[in-house]
Amino acid sequence: MRRSERLMQTLQILRDGQLHRARDMAEQLGVSVRTIWRDMATLAANGLPIEGERGMGYVLTAPITLPPIALTRDELEALRLGLTLVSSGEEATLARASGSLRAKIAAVAPGGMEEAGSDSFVFATAEAARAARFLGTLRRALREHLTLTLHYRDPRGTETERRIRPLRLEYWGNVWILTAWCELRGDFRLFRVDLILSVQPDGTAFLPEPGKTVDDYLARFAEP
Repeated sequence: MRRSERLMQTLQILRDGQLHRARDMAEQLGVSVRTIWRDMATLAANGLPIEGERGMGYVLTAPITLPPIALTRDELEALRLGLTLVSSGEEATLARASGSLRAKIAAVAPGGMEEAGSDSFVFATAEAARAARFLGTLRRALREHLTLTLHYRDPRGTETERRIRPLRLEYWGNVWILTAWCELRGDFRLFRVDLILSVQPDGTAFLPEPGKTVDDYLARFAEP
């Protein structure tokens, strides 16, 4: 059983508002008592109103539950981006709540539905508007690890064609930035999405290679 499925089943057990012993839940779910202890800590850390402790049992207090709903990948992404917008606002209570809700969604999202792309919301700028037409293609390439053929005009006006491995998509205040491994340069490059002229998946999927991942890129800026 996947961890996300186990957490969902655990919540179903606790929904009755009764006290449940870790040992009983472990037998019901076919896991160890230590696993239940860790799951309770995870759920509590994600903001669920769980009370109890080892040896005593656990209870879900005053839960607010919704009926099961099925979301498409795009609907889930829209929900995540909306929550990110709220979390960046000035209302502290709602900002904390949005962060907690995002953590709950991440805990139960099916495999393959992990977040990809940016943790920021698109605000209305001219640069963001020019970038918008490419974001869907870039997000798909990030999710499916697709190599892209990129026709690009840099800020100086020089046009080039690149074959890249997209690694990360971020919103930097005014512009969307794509971090990628550039096959032409044999190195990492940053591309402003609003300066892309055209982009197409070339039908090739890539696997992470040592030295060519986003973690390798970020490691360059780590303190020694």
